[in-house]
Amino acid sequence: MRLSTYFLPVMRDTPKEAEIVSHQLMLRAGMIRQSSAGIYSWLPLGLRVLKKIEQIVREEQNRAGAHEVLMPTIQSADLWRESGRYDDYGAEMLRITDRHDRDMLYGPTNEEQITQIFRDGVKSYKELPRNLYHIQWKFRDEVRPRFGVMRGREFLMKDAYSFDISAEAGTVSYNKMFVAYLRTFKRMGLTAIPMIAETGPIGGNLSHEFLVLAKTGESQVYCHADLLAEALPDEGDLTDSELQGVVDRWTERYAATEDKYDQAEFEAAVPEDKRVSARGIEVGHIFFFGTKYSEPLGCKVQGPNGEMITIQSGSYGVGVSRLAGGIIEAFHDDDGIIWPASVAPFHVGLINLKAGDADCDAACEMLDRELAAAGIDVLYDDRDERAGAKFSTMDLIGLPWQVIVGPKGLKSGEFEVKNRATGERLSLSPQATAAHLKSALADVL
Repeated sequence: MRLSTYFLPVMRDTPKEAEIVSHQLMLRAGMIRQSSAGIYSWLPLGLRVLKKIEQIVREEQNRAGAHEVLMPTIQSADLWRESGRYDDYGAEMLRITDRHDRDMLYGPTNEEQITQIFRDGVKSYKELPRNLYHIQWKFRDEVRPRFGVMRGREFLMKDAYSFDISAEAGTVSYNKMFVAYLRTFKRMGLTAIPMIAETGPIGGNLSHEFLVLAKTGESQVYCHADLLAEALPDEGDLTDSELQGVVDRWTERYAATEDKYDQAEFEAAVPEDKRVSARGIEVGHIFFFGTKYSEPLGCKVQGPNGEMITIQSGSYGVGVSRLAGGIIEAFHDDDGIIWPASVAPFHVGLINLKAGDADCDAACEMLDRELAAAGIDVLYDDRDERAGAKFSTMDLIGLPWQVIVGPKGLKSGEFEVKNRATGERLSLSPQATAAHLKSALADVL
């Protein structure tokens, strides 16, 4: 992609309305623009990040055995009245009326909708277990939207829903999602700690939030320090008992949000030198709520002896758009964003220090073609701009690697290769540059 033709409206100064780093940098890097309070347009650079995050989430859901669907953003109020949540949900629900005076709502979540779909489509226990998910825009009318995409009113979310014949089987489904979430966040470079949390308006009695530690986190969290270095399970498929073992290993040490925190319990469970008290950003939340929705909505299947059995369910959410902000909160410096390669909008920023020079142009275009052929996404800065402006832009948008091509380096047959995260610089031949980048990015190609 040539930067001279790309829509990248970067900003030099920090917008006054942006309170936290991720909001500041997403605006400055030309990723988003505010449409109205808590509602944002995603510009090309931001949308590329959003799609990368979405794809990792999708791959790990598919790997865990979930099946993708797509439900509407607008739902009938009648369905929510049937479950008993329409009047209880509160002012965050945007209630609307269509031209026929039917009560509708902009979905804040989809437990009712998916339970209806499953109720109408599955009749026998032989068709269980099942897990259905979608990645869709949601709307919650936050009384005070703030922090950019971290607490907006409209947001992109992955929500999955499990359906099982018994509570025991439902626990297995819960454990599969628990491990899928650990793997999902690891692929994004994040250490997300599962913590016992309140179930809120979703309901149920089993729930974990996955939080990333950050100074600007919205919640105070308390945990055992060893959780920050806990190893994830291997990449193979796990048996039910192995899944339970992973969950037990992650939950046997103290970890709680402020809503569940008990000081005496924390101090008794965690040695003083292992106590962590910090701010955290919620990036995922999972629930097992049994028959909370299947009972009022009549979601039952015929059991092995002909009896009708009420389905046991859980729901599993990941804030896809929120993750874009959360990753920036975890990875940035004074110069800008530092994207992990797995979610970076482009892998390499190719900087031509003398655009229009035949040798520089030819060298850049050769490298651009070779990297593209290897599946490496390149943003080629071919603009007629000062070198300092080009460096500042690349540091701001945070691509993992930069390659700097100029007349001086070409005389000695070398490109300069910069690692954005470490600042390390190497002088390499064109062939060695391509080989170095292919090797460095092999895990995400």
